[in-house]
Amino acid sequence: MKSYSHLPRYDDLFIPILEHLYQNNAQAWRAMERPIASKFNLTDEDLSIEYATGNGTVFLDRLSWSLSYLVNSGLAERPKRGHCQITALGQQYLQNPDGIRAFVKHQIAERTLQKQLETKEDPSVQDVTGFSESSTPHEKLLGAYTSLRALTCDQILETIISKSPYEFEKLVVKLLGAMGYGGKTKDALTVTQASNDGGIDGIIKEDVLGLGSIHLQAKRYSRDHGIGREDIQKFVGALAVAQSQKGVFITTSYFSKAAKEYVQNLYGSTTIVLIDGVNLAEYIYDYNVGMQVEQTLVVKKMDTDFWDEMLDDLVR
Repeated sequence: MKSYSHLPRYDDLFIPILEHLYQNNAQAWRAMERPIASKFNLTDEDLSIEYATGNGTVFLDRLSWSLSYLVNSGLAERPKRGHCQITALGQQYLQNPDGIRAFVKHQIAERTLQKQLETKEDPSVQDVTGFSESSTPHEKLLGAYTSLRALTCDQILETIISKSPYEFEKLVVKLLGAMGYGGKTKDALTVTQASNDGGIDGIIKEDVLGLGSIHLQAKRYSRDHGIGREDIQKFVGALAVAQSQKGVFITTSYFSKAAKEYVQNLYGSTTIVLIDGVNLAEYIYDYNVGMQVEQTLVVKKMDTDFWDEMLDDLVR
């Protein structure tokens, strides 16, 4: 296996990437591989070096990570699927590039900490960029998995937003089916006609006879387009017309505080579950909707019972 110790690290790519984006505007990220590689005098052979696992080439993988960190720190953005461009903040930092690396790592650390506070994760499990030297290999492995999962979930959400509203409605119905909802009849999971949905985007029959149903509302919005109380009230009204007491409201964005409080105060007359963009992407990841297993790692530990049954060497 060829050594790749001479290849630039992901944080070595921050400045060259921003310079390239500044000079060329929006770029397809894969098209940036050779222009960025040329800044480090890398050869075709260098670009063909793969990881020992065989899961992709090293330089392109590092380029992808570098772009993700630049986007997550606000120095770059994705105007559309698979493309990147520099932001005003990125242009500002490019005037003093020596501070870019520290800024990105600080922003990623802050982002990771905020997510831990929101999800109440164990603070000892951190993003791979924030580990101290005292972290155990197991913590690093778990942290790396968490980071990869979060990155994939971001990509899932980005892709969903780029699809049509009707495709989004079909996706959420498929997701609920993968989660175990819906009877065994052929039409247990259906997407309503867009021209006559009455505020209901999908229907899931909970049993074979269809005596119980869950009605869906799906809103494919940009991440900063929140769902307010009024939207939920309209959905409750649509459920009343459909004579249903169970609903799931799914969006690619987020729910306002007022919307959440309204749902909590329904007092059981109508049960509504809210699924925001973050939860949606995580459900899609966990229930393998449109996903495939890239690699499986098996972590082993010693079987203490097996080894304890062996006689010790009393001579020593």
